[in-house]
Amino acid sequence: MFRRKLTALEYHNPNEFDFSDETQFRNCVVWLEDQKIRHYKIEDRGNLRNIPSSNWPKAYQKYLQDLSCPFGNQEKQEALDWLLGLAVRYEYGDNVEKYKKCQPLAASNNSDQPVDPLVNLDSNSPDFKAGVIALSNILKIQRHDDYLVMLKAIRILIQERLSPEAITKASQNKEGVPVALDKHSLGFDTGDATLNEAAQILRLLHIEELRELQTRINEAIIAVQAIIADPKTDYRLGKVGR
Repeated sequence: MFRRKLTALEYHNPNEFDFSDETQFRNCVVWLEDQKIRHYKIEDRGNLRNIPSSNWPKAYQKYLQDLSCPFGNQEKQEALDWLLGLAVRYEYGDNVEKYKKCQPLAASNNSDQPVDPLVNLDSNSPDFKAGVIALSNILKIQRHDDYLVMLKAIRILIQERLSPEAITKASQNKEGVPVALDKHSLGFDTGDATLNEAAQILRLLHIEELRELQTRINEAIIAVQAIIADPKTDYRLGKVGR
């Protein structure tokens, strides 16, 4: 687990690392701070370095808070993946010229053909799952047993709510449309002209809310149908379906 990032950071014996082992986990956190992240001054790392201490979880929680990590010490896998990602960014920042010399992978001969981005994704990879969970927590998306479904939900949310077009549309002021109240029947009479007018306005607003609710229900139905109608594809077997 986390093998690729640990290997990139030149961590000792990344293939045998087991984050469920508390001692290995704590040693890895201390190594990341000492060798890569270096957020604290050396003299301030004492509590974090005191691995056998019963107060280590408190020091670790404070460390995550000081780094503005979106995860707490209870979210062990997600927090470690975030720390590894931060360490990779710092490693690149410290050695920009070194990594600029790295040659990109050769492009495929069929580069003109569109490629499904899900083809090369391993949905069972711990790194993939940790990344999807991290995004779902940030975007407040409910978790699902199928991580690919969660990824699709994240993509839909980003496209519909966080794209430049969506943000521009949301920032535009909606202009109201004048309505002649005398052309709409209230259906009853309160005996007071002012109350009748207020009741007409409330009724029209309620109808508008119902229309918006119906639109959202229709959108939800379409989204569910799109997921249900999309069969799972096993690219390794070249088959479509379960």
